[in-house]
Amino acid sequence: MDTAIYTQKFAAAVARFAEETKKIRTGRAHPDMLSGVVVEVYGTRMPLNQVAGISAPEPSQILVTPFDPHSIAAIVAAIRDNKSLGLNPSDDGRNVRVPIPTLTEERRREIVRSLNDKAEEARIALRNIREDARKAAKVKKEAKELSEDDLKRIEKGIDDDVAKHNAKIDEIAKEKETEIMKV
Repeated sequence: MDTAIYTQKFAAAVARFAEETKKIRTGRAHPDMLSGVVVEVYGTRMPLNQVAGISAPEPSQILVTPFDPHSIAAIVAAIRDNKSLGLNPSDDGRNVRVPIPTLTEERRREIVRSLNDKAEEARIALRNIREDARKAAKVKKEAKELSEDDLKRIEKGIDDDVAKHNAKIDEIAKEKETEIMKV
């Protein structure tokens, strides 16, 4: 039985977690902080990066430059309405400036808890993929396509893959936690 497809799924779950951690605030301005913002423009809901350019010219500010100046009010409202960000943007008629307030100790701890929740979700995804792989191997064994020894070998390989990818998740989470707690 070829387990390469499951190895790819494990890697994809870890990559998804790594992408999610980029959206988490660390006290420094980063354009990815606004990647979850959806703006209502032209009667359609669109991701912010499709209606504006996003940059971080300073460590404490994000600059959003709309492609269409008429969408500024919608952009400001979308950023302000996203309560998980806790940001208060302002506009000067052409650009939207989003000041990034310094994080309090309490807010840092909340963010770390959120990070740990995302890490646990990634671990659950790995466990679900492992279960799918084991079920597929057992089906092959029932159909006499695998021997008992082959089944054990495949299960051991899958468990090793899960352990390796769990370690990557822990490593990414630890790095991000260090970054968040650094004042």
